[in-house]
Amino acid sequence: ALYTSPHLVRINERISIAGQLIDNDDFALLHDVVERTAERLVSEGDLPCHPSFFEVLTAMAFEYFARARVDLAVLEVGMGGRLDATNVIEPQLSIITDISLDHEKFLGHTVAEIAQEKVGIIRAGSPVVTLPQTPEANDVIGRAILAQNARAVSAVPFVPPLSPAADRTYARRARRHGWSGELREDFVSPWFSQYPLQVLGKQIMIESPLVGRHQIRNIALAIAAAEELKSRGFAISAEAIERGVRETRWPGRFQVLPATTRWPEIVLDVAHNPAGAWALRAAISACYGERPFTIIFGAMRDKAISQMAEILFPLSERVIATRAENPRAASPAEIRAAAQRTGTEIVEAESVPAAFDQASKLVGGSGLMVVTGSIYLVGEAMRELNLRI
Repeated sequence: ALYTSPHLVRINERISIAGQLIDNDDFALLHDVVERTAERLVSEGDLPCHPSFFEVLTAMAFEYFARARVDLAVLEVGMGGRLDATNVIEPQLSIITDISLDHEKFLGHTVAEIAQEKVGIIRAGSPVVTLPQTPEANDVIGRAILAQNARAVSAVPFVPPLSPAADRTYARRARRHGWSGELREDFVSPWFSQYPLQVLGKQIMIESPLVGRHQIRNIALAIAAAEELKSRGFAISAEAIERGVRETRWPGRFQVLPATTRWPEIVLDVAHNPAGAWALRAAISACYGERPFTIIFGAMRDKAISQMAEILFPLSERVIATRAENPRAASPAEIRAAAQRTGTEIVEAESVPAAFDQASKLVGGSGLMVVTGSIYLVGEAMRELNLRI
């Protein structure tokens, strides 16, 4: 089972089992159950106030998974970790992904402060899967693991070498271990990752459609977690890991839409902080080189808009600044002001449909559009393009 947030197009995306989203009937039923329970607990004095929107959804997910008697649930925290609604469970293991500046108003203004919130998901004596990060994050994570007497599980063995020379060495190593499949010269290409790994004592080929070097780190964390779960009695095979990585789809994460008769080629990416902007910039450069492109950009007012603009805007021909239908969304004028130092041509559009209308006039059929800056913006773009999850 999987619980994640926020959603792109439909709220059902947040709750799924075996890749199938919760249907509307079950969603409505569980919402009613949780709302009525919350109202009763508040009236009886057992809850000080009504749960938040995210807390209600989290309770719905827990109830849905419990009724389905799932073997395992992957829970993504909504924000931080220590005080997150998901952090009421006792996990089999915890995974700490790369930590960067985000939600500073709530979590802190330094990587160390944010890391302190993230490590709140660590449980005494339990495994913690992670990778080396910045010194500030490493220090906080290491101290928390020691304080909780937790067990560090490194995903480093599952991160492949990324240089061409290392790839060739890796190929020879794979052959020695008996891999007889087809190996490309460049195992980690801009568009597709392909590399051999030793997993659960077997040589398998990792093939992933997820674009970007940062996704290779995420794949490594997932594999390390799967190996750890196998050691804890879960029926996980090397073949299942190989298949799981190959079949993973993560919409809105450097999602490339081929050109149509109406639109040029489009990249959708939910980058919404400086770290995400750097990852997107690297992926654009690796995949498209010097090809000109237009950005449709919209962000929440509380995000580091000027930093994201300085990372992304200079690469583009122009930027169409717009806003999602969200009260936190920055106006096109605010985006223009925040991006003033970039010197990039900026066109304002008051809505996502208006932004696409502007783009249709400015970008030719052989051009490229990149839609980014906010999960909410990408979700509205997907609706505009009639895409479903």
